Parts: sequence; C-alpha cells; structure tokens
Amino acid sequence: MTQTESAPMLLTPASLLAHWQGHRRLTRRVIEAFPEDQLFSFSVGGMRPFGVLAWEILTISTYLMNALHTDQWGAETMSREPKPQERTALLAEWDALTARLDAELPGTSAALLTTEKDLPFGRQTPTAAAFYMIDNEVHHRGQGYVYLRALGIEPPPFWER
Repeated sequence: MTQTESAPMLLTPASLLAHWQGHRRLTRRVIEAFPEDQLFSFSVGGMRPFGVLAWEILTISTYLMNALHTDQWGAETMSREPKPQERTALLAEWDALTARLDAELPGTSAALLTTEKDLPFGRQTPTAAAFYMIDNEVHHRGQGYVYLRALGIEPPPFWER
C-alpha cells in the first residue's frame, strides 16, 4: 500500500497573521494622519469618508474573526450597528481587534482555514475571505491616501508596514 503525503501548507496562520497585521499597522497610521475634523467628513468625488471606510474594514475583519471562532458564517452575524464618528472610538476598536488577532489567529486550525464555507460574499475558504478582506483594506487605504494628498497631507510610506 502506498501512503500519500499531504501537500505542505503554503500559508500558515502565523504567516497570515504577520501579513494582515502589517497592513493593519499601516492603515492605523493612515487613520492617525487625518485631521480629526476631516476623518469622517472629507471625501473626493462622492466617495465615502475614510473614517467610514475604516469602520467597514474593522467590521468585516471582526466578522471573520468571529466566524473563525464560532464557525458561524452567515450574514446575520455581521454587525450592522451604527458606529461612532470619533477617531478615539475607531482606534480603540482597531486596537482591540489587533490584540484579538494576535491571540486567536495563530491557533486557528489549517483544516478550518481551508474548508469552504458559505459567506455573505460567496462560497469560499476562510483563507480566501481573509485575502479578500486584506485586498479590501488595501483598496480603501488607497482612497485614504488620495484624500490625505487632497488635504495637503503626506501619507505614510506605503511600504512601511
């Protein structure tokens, strides 16, 4: 009888965490770069203000962490509550999720990360959902860079994650 070896895991929970947290650190610096009175009001071309985008990033990231913890993936588990329009509240929630990611993501099983689930944005693995959420964060952070430049503010270097 021939024993088949399983394929090596290309992305471990620890490497996903390091990559994701690098993006989160940079996005946090973009949040901090905005003047308090512009974070939730300034936009370009009818797009949403960056503070609103940052809350969206936080909401979907929290959804993923909750789903990884409970294995409940339905849209009803995603928070829809109004968010405070204050930087201090946003950063407090941001930092709480950062600590939670550090504590919980490394212990996530490879089997869970690679098993397809029915998510609000289609059937996919939690790893694919994490990539989507990181891509969404990068996209929204790019909008934040445009807003900062329109305000005459130099954004943080994008490569310093």
